[in-house]
Amino acid sequence: MMAGMTGEETRTAMSPPIRSSAQDAELQPPATRAWLTRVVIIGIVLTALNLRPAITSLGALLEEVRDGLGMSGSFAGLLTSVPPLCFAVFGVMAPRLARRFGPAAVVCAGMVAIAAGLAIRPFAGNTAGFLVASALALMGIAVSNVLMPVIVKRWFPDRVGSMTGLYSMALALGTAAAAAVTVPMTRALGGSWHAGLAVWAGLAAVAVLPWIPLVRARGTALSRDAASTPASAHGVPSASAAGQEPSPLRITRSRTAWALAVFFGLQATAAYITMGWMAQIFRDAGVPAGTAGLLLAVTMVMGVPLAFVIPRLATRLPHQGPIVVALGVCGLVGYAGLYLAPAGGAWAWALLLGIANCAFPLALTMVGMRARTGAGVAQLSAFAQSTGYLISIPGPLLVGVLYQHSGGWGLPIALMAGLMIPQIVVGILAGRDRTVEDEAARRP
Repeated sequence: MMAGMTGEETRTAMSPPIRSSAQDAELQPPATRAWLTRVVIIGIVLTALNLRPAITSLGALLEEVRDGLGMSGSFAGLLTSVPPLCFAVFGVMAPRLARRFGPAAVVCAGMVAIAAGLAIRPFAGNTAGFLVASALALMGIAVSNVLMPVIVKRWFPDRVGSMTGLYSMALALGTAAAAAVTVPMTRALGGSWHAGLAVWAGLAAVAVLPWIPLVRARGTALSRDAASTPASAHGVPSASAAGQEPSPLRITRSRTAWALAVFFGLQATAAYITMGWMAQIFRDAGVPAGTAGLLLAVTMVMGVPLAFVIPRLATRLPHQGPIVVALGVCGLVGYAGLYLAPAGGAWAWALLLGIANCAFPLALTMVGMRARTGAGVAQLSAFAQSTGYLISIPGPLLVGVLYQHSGGWGLPIALMAGLMIPQIVVGILAGRDRTVEDEAARRP
């Protein structure tokens, strides 16, 4: 899985060094470094498993939560818009927090926030409390979303495709598992949606554990480094040892950064509409609740194998446009089927929309490929994800409003299909073989 370094990954490996947890680990003995690397892999997988259950578990029980809290369709649409809003607001803080405390410490705190938010929100007692607790969990997801590509780039610079695939595959598995088992698990726990949502806090609590030794290892390494302050070849303390960061890119000068941000936003719009509303679409078409949850799980589980294949394929292509087009066509066919025969072809539409949703691991891979350095990846990841999630905020809310006022799913599905066209266009632009560092330097 880790073999086969591509040309793009080779260029990544030759990027200028940037102070990171990986470099801190180099100050440890070889056995400790190898152990820390394994812990990082475990941490990446467990973190990825926790980045979507807060959303898809709610999607599976949305009708029960609406009834229990007295939500209108429009307010439920607002609830499904909260994730991208939180990701945009809190995600932009991630690079600064990572520079101050280290990526591992921020992700560790993010997992604590997810566990706390998921444990509190089902028992908040009212809509406002439910929203606040959800926002706490989503804050933890937001900073982890942004920092995962950074951690992959810094710890595994020669295996960006493979490790992004592993991370994306675990993320898809967590997403699908929450969609598939939340309803039956709720029934097994006595039929209370409160228990069915709260149980996911346990998985987040487990994900805290691997980051603790990484935080401690970074502190130890920095203490040793402070005592020995290595010098450059000219006898001057190196920039990394002095804690200096490269000058930030003027990321907004890059056309590729903007294209990637819009692509990220449109695929996120489709993903959160799917996670928030697709089970309800099937239920309204006469599909039983348990089957509707399984259909949503099928859509999510398609990301498990494809999230591993697509990043590896993407790093082998000079232009990722053909993958963007293929995923977009699957989405258009899936939406057409959902409009014409939602129940009759339900399994086929769920499958096709699951393939289309794999634009997410493709976007993550392009974040790693469109910047040469770790600092560039951090800036591009924060910009693309924060801007993208801002773009995606109106989508789920608009679907809820259209659904409530039109009395059916025709207009919402037409909206979803219509957004797929610009997604394909900007995805082709984002897939061109260039880097944001070059564009930011070249443009006046």
